[in-house]
Amino acid sequence: MKFGIFIDLQLPRPWNEGDESRLFQEALEQVELADRLGIEYVWVQEHHFLEEYCHSSAPEVFLAACSQRTKNIRLGHGIVAMSPKFNHPARIAERLATLDILSGGRVEWGTGESGSRMELEGFGVDFVDKRPMWSEAVQETAKMMCTNPYPGFQGKYFSMPHRNVIPKPLQKPHPPIWAACSNRDSLKLAAQLGLGGLTFAFVNAEEAKFWVDEYYETFKQECKPLGQSVNPNVAMLTGFMCHEDNEVAHSRGYDGSQFFAYGLGHYWRDGVHIPGKTDLWGEFKKRPESVDQQIERERKKAGMRGIGNPKQLIENFRELENAGVDQLILLQQCGAYQHEHICESLELFAKEVLPEFKERDAKREMEKLRELEFFIAKASQNIKRSEPMKEVPPVQAYPLSWAKSSPANPSGTPDRRPGMTAFWQMQVGGKGSKK
Repeated sequence: MKFGIFIDLQLPRPWNEGDESRLFQEALEQVELADRLGIEYVWVQEHHFLEEYCHSSAPEVFLAACSQRTKNIRLGHGIVAMSPKFNHPARIAERLATLDILSGGRVEWGTGESGSRMELEGFGVDFVDKRPMWSEAVQETAKMMCTNPYPGFQGKYFSMPHRNVIPKPLQKPHPPIWAACSNRDSLKLAAQLGLGGLTFAFVNAEEAKFWVDEYYETFKQECKPLGQSVNPNVAMLTGFMCHEDNEVAHSRGYDGSQFFAYGLGHYWRDGVHIPGKTDLWGEFKKRPESVDQQIERERKKAGMRGIGNPKQLIENFRELENAGVDQLILLQQCGAYQHEHICESLELFAKEVLPEFKERDAKREMEKLRELEFFIAKASQNIKRSEPMKEVPPVQAYPLSWAKSSPANPSGTPDRRPGMTAFWQMQVGGKGSKK
């Protein structure tokens, strides 16, 4: 089983001058440390307007900084918000390819719909449209990265003419695609579409086995890829804080992991938020524990199994490994965790826990590839390849219909664009010309 770390850039109130800058710099140091320690992935969220819960609104910029500070760690968008109203597909293709080049081919392309009202309405996305928007955008962005030129697209949620989207990524046909999954149904959909499952939900080992088994059975039997390649993998999230003293680990790690869950509930389910005013951390700390909250806390205990001493973590993580989880993502930065505690935790984990899993991972990966080889080939036959253009129409710098008078259009045609008459007059020496 592989391991990754999760960068959420949480910043609980109260805020002081310089806190955001410090948070970003410390997070970069944590990624550098993870790279040196042999942790294989870093996942960086994209969220917007979610105060305190996530200040990571430009993960492509953060990951670009990581690309120049690290050598081996895979750089994961966890996720890119794929709605064209958040990010135009061509811009996503350009940014991913650029990051892939800068990092030497280390990009993992996590995708998602976004789901909170705060974000969707902020960008004018109707809730009922978010999944088809995601699907349309992922499919076309993948084609843009491996088609020369991209033939253009007339869709329901975005359209564009034929263009050669550059640069192209180092990884061919494009970086591995993942989908954010919060439940069994979305994980099953990821398998049907040939996408890796980024399972941002806390589940215990028994649930994990059921989810993983269903994912791979679905991939084998029903896969019709959304991208231009497949990525059969399941990653799951766990709370994380490692210390030799179990009590110290829990005292340092409990509030942060619970604040992560509390923030999810606040922004996605039942919170009332006043932008710029609500004190989310303050509300979290003074919340009364009702019967419903006790039940919720019990349910979230799966996320606490990454908090403890090295021996406990080895036992708990081995259960998830045996359940078939391909990658475990450590929720190492959340709530009010202190930077020095995070670094101490990562170093102890790398020294006492990680080696045992690394020894088995290479062998397990080979066995998995042998098992899936036939089904990957079968799924690849269902990829909808982008047909090369038989004839590529030229694109003129300025359509002649915009010019009222020009050497190429001496008869003149009605100006169809405000301001273009004056522009063309300046080009050909007419009224207003600089000549």
